[in-house]
Amino acid sequence: MEQLRQEVEPAEVGLDAEALGRLDRHVARLVDEGRLPGYLVALARHGKVAHLTTYGCRNRETGIPVERDTLWRMYSMTKPVTSVAALMLCEEGLIGLDDPLARYVPAFADPEVYDGGEGTDVKTRPAEGPIRIRHLLTHTAGLTFGFYYSHPVDALYRAARLESSVPPGADLAETCDVYASLPLQFEPGTQWNYSVATNVLGRVIEVVSGRPLDEFFAERIFRPLGMQDAGFCVTSDQAERLAELYGENADGSISPIPGLPLHGRPRFLSGSGGMVASALDYHRFMEFLRRRGELDGTRLLTSATVDAMVSNQLPGGADLRTFGSAAHAEPGNSGIGFGLGVSVVVDPDRTQAPSHPGTFGWSGVATTTFWVDPQKDLTVQFLTQVRPTASHSLYADIKRLVHDAIVD
Repeated sequence: MEQLRQEVEPAEVGLDAEALGRLDRHVARLVDEGRLPGYLVALARHGKVAHLTTYGCRNRETGIPVERDTLWRMYSMTKPVTSVAALMLCEEGLIGLDDPLARYVPAFADPEVYDGGEGTDVKTRPAEGPIRIRHLLTHTAGLTFGFYYSHPVDALYRAARLESSVPPGADLAETCDVYASLPLQFEPGTQWNYSVATNVLGRVIEVVSGRPLDEFFAERIFRPLGMQDAGFCVTSDQAERLAELYGENADGSISPIPGLPLHGRPRFLSGSGGMVASALDYHRFMEFLRRRGELDGTRLLTSATVDAMVSNQLPGGADLRTFGSAAHAEPGNSGIGFGLGVSVVVDPDRTQAPSHPGTFGWSGVATTTFWVDPQKDLTVQFLTQVRPTASHSLYADIKRLVHDAIVD
């Protein structure tokens, strides 16, 4: 099986090897301190991998090391893939960005919007307009997550057994019907709230294509792009390469999280976070985006569509902090806008870490992250498997250290 490999020396593509060593030492220290099990970090410039490091264990209990072919739960790094799938159907004329969601998922035909109260006393009113496909892609639909504790609608999601975004035992269609039964936090298009929207988008893809989401991904994205290990579960042949998932404890240490083996096709196919992949798989997906819709002669999207995907779609050039709901009023969202499935740097002077205009990407709840910097023709991915108890500075630290390594 092919693995990600380093193709050029850092200096050949304008990267400082000494600065990259500082990046490695910084993250390795977290492994040595017991705060991460192990990690993989890879940087490519001008399409060539110039830095690739693995360190620590993919399973601390057995001592099995992280290797280049380790498989990772990508969680929300699945969302850009789902967004690409939807945009492919848009280009084929099967979906319109301004189509009402109810055209494809009728349960959303008459959305209600929160209008006061909490718990059993929540009041609602009819929405002024429909949820549209673009609202799903931009997380402006009014949907939410049950794990937020900043709005009464969040509590309604928990009461509906949506703590993990899916009712126990439900499939994607059944889950979307539960989402549709709950009020929206706000009028569609009027705020940004990171949410279950991409699960709903996955259901739209199923309805329009007539295929289960995992089959659509495999046939239309994974195989054409050569993402050989990517999928929604692991086979028996892949199982030993899957990294163990850990959770962060109150003291900063980590412990394995049981019950997430990913063996066998899941009943719930999550467009929000169901993908498993290797570093090579995601490198190829990033390269597809960096090359504006084409990879190795295979084109899945036009350049114009990718340009729209990675451009800020929030009104008036707003960022996530100013246009976001209360749950997102944090410094790390300053200067960051949102496109059609990815975050986009709109004002580097206000971002928490050094960045360049137009840099886009996203992260996953198990501390996976990627970004593409078109200005510097750079792609970066960092993979580990720890679900933190709260936000941390690791992403900003990695971005600062990568920024320091760019010398031209």
